[in-house]
Amino acid sequence: MTYKSHDQYIASFNEEIQFKLIDFHSYLKKLLPKNCEEIISYNMPAFKLKQIVVYFAAHKNHIGFYPTSKPIKFFKEELKNIKHSKGAIQLPYNSSIPEELIKKIVEFRLKELGF
Repeated sequence: MTYKSHDQYIASFNEEIQFKLIDFHSYLKKLLPKNCEEIISYNMPAFKLKQIVVYFAAHKNHIGFYPTSKPIKFFKEELKNIKHSKGAIQLPYNSSIPEELIKKIVEFRLKELGF
């Protein structure tokens, strides 16, 4: 399926995952500037200013959060107990969202893009 909106993407999952995605989506919206555009890129929800700020996606056991590689490198010490790779952070459904860390990553990413 090719998604056309964040709402359509979120609605395509079961209710339990929808709640997790809605919470995460809402939290990201609070952190981002009001003029940040909601788009679908690579068939995943993304937030864009002049460039993509962050992506997120639902997986079997986690939400994938994709802030690009620089923030992950910068916050590697704070991410040591969270499964991650060069460009992705895995946020398990059975854990609470590390809001303070996500906030720092989003702020870092905005600063990196000049906002």
